[in-house]
Amino acid sequence: MKKLIFTTAILCGCLLFKTADAQVSVSAGVNIGVQPDWGPVGYDNAQYYYMPEIGAYYDVPAHMYVYRENNVWIHRGVLPPRFGNFDRYRSYKAVINERNPWERDDQFRARYANYRGRRDQAFIRDSRDARYRNHWMGDRDRSIRNRSIHNRQENFYHHQAQNNRRHERNAERQHRNHDERGHDGDRH
Repeated sequence: MKKLIFTTAILCGCLLFKTADAQVSVSAGVNIGVQPDWGPVGYDNAQYYYMPEIGAYYDVPAHMYVYRENNVWIHRGVLPPRFGNFDRYRSYKAVINERNPWERDDQFRARYANYRGRRDQAFIRDSRDARYRNHWMGDRDRSIRNRSIHNRQENFYHHQAQNNRRHERNAERQHRNHDERGHDGDRH
């Protein structure tokens, strides 16, 4: 009897552990909102982009480029001037969901060598998928959101002014009607 209870307790513990593990994976497995508008469409989770055109990586959650300079991997928010002609919207990006992919750079370089020069990848910016509605837009993000807030405020004030004018006209009309009825209805 003790063995049965002990075995049942161990099984329940394992199941609870696996359930908790799955919940963590599911909640941490979607990062559409942090993917840049030049990122490829179709990925709910993207930790890194490998860009075979320039042999560099992009750390999606940190919004940092990872590239080699003097045999050292550099993490920066912008690409160095030597990549000045690189077009993020026209180049192919491979999604890599492994930790520190640059540590296996030779493997990724070989795997994606044939993708250099490919221009057939769909980007988040051009997607009509509702999942990408609130994607990260970098420096443009703040100005676009501010412009959107400003437009909403202008619309609100415009509609509020229209409503105020409508209420004033209605009040004048009611006052006129009241005055007309008051004079006609006077019986002294």
